[in-house]
Amino acid sequence: MADASRIIARIVGPSLIALAGTEAMNMQIYAAQIAPVVYLNGTLTFIAGIAILQAHPVWAWGWRLLVTLSGLMLTAVGLFRMIWPQAPQASEGPAINGVFALLILAGAILTFQGYRPKPRAD
Repeated sequence: MADASRIIARIVGPSLIALAGTEAMNMQIYAAQIAPVVYLNGTLTFIAGIAILQAHPVWAWGWRLLVTLSGLMLTAVGLFRMIWPQAPQASEGPAINGVFALLILAGAILTFQGYRPKPRAD
């Protein structure tokens, strides 16, 4: 499972950094989103989350848990957007900035763990 963790971390880590960073820079576009676009985003997010959970069902404490939790988070966010595509989208403010900061931190941890030299006991 260690190799699967590293492979998924190499994908999810940089993706979280890029998504959180670019969404933070473009918050104004979310106010104008229409429900079909939100639904499509939710569908793709849901599928990505389910794929991670299927490939990585690790619930042991450590950095690998972050991989599994990212799959769980993507699944939940995707399902929410599929069920309620007309719900108001996040708006700028301290709370959403905190979420973006946490996503970037999680992405940095996953990126580091995915790309660092493989330890002998890994």
